[in-house]
Parts: sequence; structure tokens; C-alpha cells
Amino acid sequence: MDLKVGTDQATEAEIAAVDTVVGAVGPAVVVQSDRVVVGGFHRSAERRHLLLPGLHALQQANGWISPGGLQHLCTELGVPPAEAYGVATFYDMLATEVAPDVVVRRCDDIGCRTQGFDEIDSLLGAAGLDGEHVEDSPCLGLCDHGGAAVVQRKGAPVEGYRVVAGASEPVIESHLASGARLLARVGKVDPSSLDSYLAERGYQALNAAIEQGPDAVIASISDAGLRGRGGAAFPAGVKWRGMADQKQSRKHVVANADESEPGTFKDRVLMEHDPFALVESLTIAGFATGATDGWVYIRGEYPLAIERVRNAVAEARRSGLLGEDILGSGWDFDIEVRVGAGAYICGEETALFNSIEGFRGEPRQKPPFPTTHGLFNEPTVINNVETLFNVLDIVNDGVDHFRSIGSEASAGPRLFCLSGAVARPGVYEHPMGVTLRQVLAAAGGMAHEAQLKTILLGGAAGSFVNDSLLDLPLTFEDTRSAGVSLGSGVVMLFDETADMVDIVGRITEFFAHESCGQCVPCRIGTQRQAEMVGADQPIDRDLFDDLAAVMGDASICGLGHTAASALRSALDLELIS
Repeated sequence: MDLKVGTDQATEAEIAAVDTVVGAVGPAVVVQSDRVVVGGFHRSAERRHLLLPGLHALQQANGWISPGGLQHLCTELGVPPAEAYGVATFYDMLATEVAPDVVVRRCDDIGCRTQGFDEIDSLLGAAGLDGEHVEDSPCLGLCDHGGAAVVQRKGAPVEGYRVVAGASEPVIESHLASGARLLARVGKVDPSSLDSYLAERGYQALNAAIEQGPDAVIASISDAGLRGRGGAAFPAGVKWRGMADQKQSRKHVVANADESEPGTFKDRVLMEHDPFALVESLTIAGFATGATDGWVYIRGEYPLAIERVRNAVAEARRSGLLGEDILGSGWDFDIEVRVGAGAYICGEETALFNSIEGFRGEPRQKPPFPTTHGLFNEPTVINNVETLFNVLDIVNDGVDHFRSIGSEASAGPRLFCLSGAVARPGVYEHPMGVTLRQVLAAAGGMAHEAQLKTILLGGAAGSFVNDSLLDLPLTFEDTRSAGVSLGSGVVMLFDETADMVDIVGRITEFFAHESCGQCVPCRIGTQRQAEMVGADQPIDRDLFDDLAAVMGDASICGLGHTAASALRSALDLELIS
């Protein structure tokens, strides 16, 4: 295996940073006589998945990824430097050229640019960051705070800074008649304490799952009708059963916490305030499906969530709730936390797999599907954070209780992310089937008694709607019938002062920037639609419809399929012309 490394040398700090990542497994040494032997390739493949953590370590230690640091990491892992460079340049949070010691990434996406953007600079000034290098960033998942920034500082972990929207902290509350389910522990438990979590029914569900057995747990998930809360709404029980039926010795369960859809922040709230619940629910998923390896992939712009989930994993491991023979079951299972580096596309499940494996985060063609060929080409179940939290409710309190919430085809509670020109931004828990009008009322309606212009439902990949849909039940079936989508639970309000050409233009720019570029329909189509909005002339509707059809029909993944949705709805409602 000829790596073709150059002559650049790593500094002592870079060597030490790499050692923190690969020290436990050792370098992928391939001697001259062994370099075309299959064993050499296997040793490299076993370490390739450490590439992204290694790049993070170099970035943090040095403020950028130097040629010498990259080549040292590649030598240790047995990864060709050209491939590693391609990975490093894929992510916005990694720099391959000399960068300032402090880089401030200020959110200028659709939520912050209308609510709180003008306050971000004063926030940074108060933190002593007003003289630092500032770059505008896509959505940071802090839309409930009305303005936000993250800071990458040489030699230190990523830091988050938030502008609090209005006079008080964002709201986190449930509006279920029978009491909070997903948000039951938020504000009650100490997110850093396992004992605090145990005092609030923590790990009762895992004990119950082990008593019931894997088949019974999967049957409950299926009978409950739990469907994915990340946007695709795929039945969770079908995924779990599909992987459980695979006979391979190594299988994986993955929590998709790469919550990068503009306007979405519910999973961040759950991880920041109730991280042990994520660890427990992912452990139950692993037990039910026969997995031995669990992974939590968190977007790199969520420093507090990363810290708290890592601590929860470590505490669970120390207490015997991860590792060997969990709760005397004879079953071994552990979880590893992986951190993204600024790429919206990595929220797509197969792009996420590639990212963990140490490749560019580009989606894969399907089939084959993850339940047979997922992470490391092995059987994998992947669910987003909110979906997994529902598992605890189902196992603890039963199928009938879960199905008593919501509608027949859309059972259970749902989290909604309220932001924009709303009186009380935050995360709200409602039964599926709540109307849009009720969701807005719970959040206090419009801010400052402004007049509603439009609502973005489902995020940047969703649709703009007007007041004619205020009484629409928010279920999978009703929104589909209305030609809109619940998506990731985004409800973003815009008042009559909003510049919709600017807002829609920012959405199209977002997709053009975040397209991985792998397939032509998405790579070119997202650019062309951004140009249409920015052309300062009426959009040729026939041309746009043709473009949208090509992206929808021929793109590899959901980014291209839905990139035109918001623009199409804005044209339909005559928000822009």
C-alpha cells in the first residue's frame, strides 16, 4: 500500500494531537514486503474510521490542518493523503490553509437574519470577540435564541454563543393532556448526573426490554406505529425487524444527531437537557436488533450537546450500563460519539455512514439499504434523536398508551420547533394531529402584534403556507394530502416586514452550498435555482418547473429531491414572482 507521502513534517503539537486519537489502536504499519498483501489493506481499513476524529484533533490543536499534520495522520492510519485531503476540504469547520487563531461563525440563515442578527455583534463584543475573524454561517440550530454564533479557537474545543430571543429564555414545554412524554425530564434532571436520571425512571425501560426480549420489543415498536421524526417518516419497526433478521455477527445502531435543517433545534434541546435518555434508548435499539456497536453522530456546531452526550456515555459505561454483560443479560454493547464538521448532507443516513467511515460525506445509491448494508457495509439501524426518545415511552408504558396520543395513522407525541416572528420561540410537545393554529396559540402567536405573512413548515426542505392551512391537522397523512410536509418539525413565522425575496434567496443559496456535488441534477440544479432568485427579474415558471422535476426525479438523495420545495411554494403563494 504505497501512500505517496510528502516531505512536510508534523509539529510536536500535531503529533501529540494525532496520538490522542490513534494511540490506543497503534499505527497502521505496512512494511515493504507486505504492501500488496490483503492484510495490509485490512489494517488500514480498520483505522480509516479514525480519520475524521484525527482531522478534528489537528484542527483544534493547530487552528488548521497543515500538510505535515495531515501526512502524519495519514501515515498513522494508512490512508492516502490525497483521499484525506479530499475529506478535510469537504467540511466547513475544517481548514486546510492557515487560519486565524480564533474564527467566529455567525449564523446568517433564515431564522437569525430576521430575528436577532443585529444583536449578534454586540453579543460577540461583550464576550471580547469583536476583533476576531468573523464568517457568516448556515443555520447553527439555535433559532430559538434569535441569533447565534460558534467560535473555533486554536487549542480549545468549539464554543457556542447565543442571543436570547426576547426578555426570557426560549420555551421548552409540553401541551399533552396526559403529561409530558418526550420532555418529561427536561428541567427536572441534572443532565450531568446519572443518579439524577435514575431518580426519574431512568433505565426502567432497558430493564423492561431485557425482560421482554428482543422480539417483543420490536413487536411493540411496530404495533405502536412509531414513524421517524427526522423528516422521512419511515416506520421504525420495519427498520428494526429488517436488521434483527440479519445473521451477521457485527451490527450497528446509529443515532442521527446531525440536526442541520434550518429552523430545527429539537434534538439539540433533548441532548443538552436529557442526554442519558438518548444513551438508554439507543441501547434498547441495540438490544432489540442484536447490535454490538452503537454510534451517536452529532453536528460539530453543538458543543454543549457533544459534551453532555459524551459524559452520559462515559457515566453509563462506568456504571456497567454499557460494555460487557449489560444488566446480566449476557449481551455486550457500547456506544461511540462521533462529531460532524459542518456538512448538512451528512444528515442523510448513507452520507453519515461515509463520514463515520472516514470518507467524504456523500450519499450512496440505494438499494442496498442500511438494514443489510449500512455502516461499514454491515447491517445498521439509524434513527434520529426524537424517534429514539419515543422508544422509552413505548417500552415503559405500553403500546396502547402511546397510540392513545395522536391519530390512527400518526400515533404518539411530536416536537415542534417554533421560531421567527413568534412571541415565545422554543420547543413544544403536542399530540400528533394538533392543528397549526393550536401550535401557534401555544407559542403566544405573533410577536409584537405583527401581521402574519407566511409560515415555513418543515424547514428549508419544506414549504411556505398561508393562513388557509391554519386548521390543518399536523399528521403525516393530512399534511401529505395538503401537499406539504411535517419534515423535521419546523414552524417558522414571518411577518409583513419580511423580505421574502431575501429569505427564499437564502434558502436556495443554502442548498447550492450544501449540495455534495456528487450528482449532476443536484449540483447544477441547486445553482441554477439560486441564480433564478438572484437574477432581479421574474422567474420563468416553466423553466423552474422543469428544473425542479429533474432534481426531484434524478438526484441521488433527499437534498436534491426537496431543494425546490420552498421556492415552488413561494411562487405558488405569490410571495415572490
